[in-house]
Amino acid sequence: MTSDGIAGGAPLADGKWAGWTAWSDPHPDTFLQAMGQGYMRAVAPGRALVALETRLGHRNRLDTLHGGFLAAFADHAYFAGVWMMGHHAQVNGVTLDLTMQYLGAGKVGPDLVAEVELLRETGRLMFLRMLMTQNGDAVAASTATLRKAPAAR
Repeated sequence: MTSDGIAGGAPLADGKWAGWTAWSDPHPDTFLQAMGQGYMRAVAPGRALVALETRLGHRNRLDTLHGGFLAAFADHAYFAGVWMMGHHAQVNGVTLDLTMQYLGAGKVGPDLVAEVELLRETGRLMFLRMLMTQNGDAVAASTATLRKAPAAR
């Protein structure tokens, strides 16, 4: 646990998510509770994976993953991704812009994995993109601009 209450410590040692770090929001009544437990890991400088186990509450009436859920997961995954890239203070940044391109129908059951890439960073902004997949099949793509958290004074 870090000083701001975010769990982002040592990778898990056992089970399906061994090698991944669990994301834990210290506030019990936030929107993240509706999404479920997320997992993240760095894969290269400026690149991270963020994953989530899908469940029935993530679906729409067509029995596929709801587009609003995918957009919410994208927003979460950007911040989890930059956390794993070592930009811990940016967990308190804000999303300025987020675009989604829906590429295929997501299914309830298979894990949803977002590959997050930091494209460019300035003094106040971070520009990112991602591809979401299930079992290697593209579900959605996204780009985002994050405003960095102000430096502590």
